[in-house]
Amino acid sequence: MSQENVEIVRGLMVGPDVDIAPLFRDDDAWRALVAGVADLIHPDFECASTLLGIETKYVGVEGFRAFWLDWLAPWESYRTETEETTDLGDEVLQFATEFGRRPGATAEARGDNASVWTFREGKLIRFHGYSARAEALKAVGLEE
Repeated sequence: MSQENVEIVRGLMVGPDVDIAPLFRDDDAWRALVAGVADLIHPDFECASTLLGIETKYVGVEGFRAFWLDWLAPWESYRTETEETTDLGDEVLQFATEFGRRPGATAEARGDNASVWTFREGKLIRFHGYSARAEALKAVGLEE
């Protein structure tokens, strides 16, 4: 089952050249995205992030959208490139590089991040995003 979880997480990722901001900002694009993954989401889904030591939580699929809308607020465009996904049983650890461009800027800012996707009963129950990979490794008991 755990390799199946890795494949689910990989399947949720769009290509590295795709601007994901419109997928969350546009109501029609969001509805289409959710319709395509609704059967993968547990009814008690929770989304959390840790940034500068502060954890924020969002509940449900709409909470996941709210998380992304908050994160995308300062960015005109934003894309991610998955570098690695690691099977941890009921969890999948994902390392990615993110690229964002602010309004009026010509160059993209670049950063590394990590996330932990948790599954229960074959469905996504939790997403936790980390701005530092070391924090994600610590969260899953794999400190560097």
